Amino acid sequence: MSVSPAAVGASEPVATPNSASDPAPHSTPNSAPHSSPTQAELLDFVRRTAADAELIASLPLDPEGRTWVRLEGPGGSEAWLIGWPPGTGTGWHDHADSVGAFVTAAGELKEHSLAVRLPADGWKTLELADDVDRSRRLPAGKGRSFGRHHVHEVLNESTALHAVSVHAYYPPLPQMRRFSRNGPILRLEQVERPEDWQ
Repeated sequence: MSVSPAAVGASEPVATPNSASDPAPHSTPNSAPHSSPTQAELLDFVRRTAADAELIASLPLDPEGRTWVRLEGPGGSEAWLIGWPPGTGTGWHDHADSVGAFVTAAGELKEHSLAVRLPADGWKTLELADDVDRSRRLPAGKGRSFGRHHVHEVLNESTALHAVSVHAYYPPLPQMRRFSRNGPILRLEQVERPEDWQ
């Protein structure tokens, strides 16, 4: 695995959906032509990377904010090694037209997701049906891939232990929409683009 220089970052714990919680700077502009990696290939990559104990141990951990290191993903994908202090999370968000995968490398994460495709544009508030919520626990070694327009939040619910995970997205994230949630009501709060993550 290669780590791009000066790609270590830290952020404050996520308190509101407007917090910039998913690290996602732009992709390398001079990448050579390549075939698009599939969800299965991204999942295989994050699993292999999560099994690299030396790489996982190299991530600097902050007791108060998430930390991350940019990795070289397969086929021009965007990849990250992320450290999660106890009690931190992403808030509800999507990944636009990117597919992705992530695996917990240490500790345990929890994912809440919506089994519904949201409209692309033209809305500010939606009322969700009763049967769209999904939750899964992802202890070390477990993960998942997801398709375009996947809406979720990822949390480290531990009160004492850090978690570490590996993520990959293709194409590199063109934008992310951030949402707030109050019961069945989902509200679009912010649209972030790569220039917002630099």
